[in-house]
Amino acid sequence: MSSLPIVFINLSKDAERRERMTAQFAQMGLTASRLPAVWWADLSPAEQRHYFRARKSHGRYFKPLSNGEKGCYASHLRSWQQLLDGDAPAMVVFEDDVRLLTQLPQALAAIEALPADGSWDMIKLYGRESEKIANQGTLVEGALQLISYQRVPSFAAGYVISRSGARKMLETRVPFDRPVDVDIRFWFENDLRVFGVHPSVIALDDTSEVSSIWGQQAAPTSRLQKMRKFKMKLALNWGNFRAAKPQVSAVLRP
Repeated sequence: MSSLPIVFINLSKDAERRERMTAQFAQMGLTASRLPAVWWADLSPAEQRHYFRARKSHGRYFKPLSNGEKGCYASHLRSWQQLLDGDAPAMVVFEDDVRLLTQLPQALAAIEALPADGSWDMIKLYGRESEKIANQGTLVEGALQLISYQRVPSFAAGYVISRSGARKMLETRVPFDRPVDVDIRFWFENDLRVFGVHPSVIALDDTSEVSSIWGQQAAPTSRLQKMRKFKMKLALNWGNFRAAKPQVSAVLRP
């Protein structure tokens, strides 16, 4: 059983989600603590300026960030700072709209046994059924693979982040100007060594269809925003093409 600290991000008002997550952890014999989610409007103007770079946000993302997206990112930033404030080699971070699958404890124990030498920064616990895999190796014999991606997928629903990963994100992404999962996809900008567990050891819950942090649904994308999105995708594809993919063999050394 892994002894890595586990946190789940949850708004104070979302008691039902909190109870559901707590019950899942208990059922699996895992100990997790609640990390209060950031409600963006509750932050002072100085705190908002510290976290978010509004002036450049249109240059690197295709539309203005909602308060919910900002609060979500700030919540993850606080989890990474909590890791660095302690002495654990890594931390497991969940959003509160996931289902924990039966192989999660095995995956966490195997990840904890990996070297804490900077060869990996983040290991995503959720991904698509058919990922575009760059390279892979055995994480749990006969059950789970550690993979690197041709293109890092979206979602920050659940992952393990190392101290080196937390440090890279806090040093290069504060203030931020894109959503958290988009910044992770641009891993080549700050050499964030992102891997994944395949198949996934968590799933998105039905509640993920309605975000409690994001609030109301976003407005339809305008023609200008679609052009900006196309430009952003080109930058993402070009960066992925040029950058050398992290090697699983560097992590899973004999």
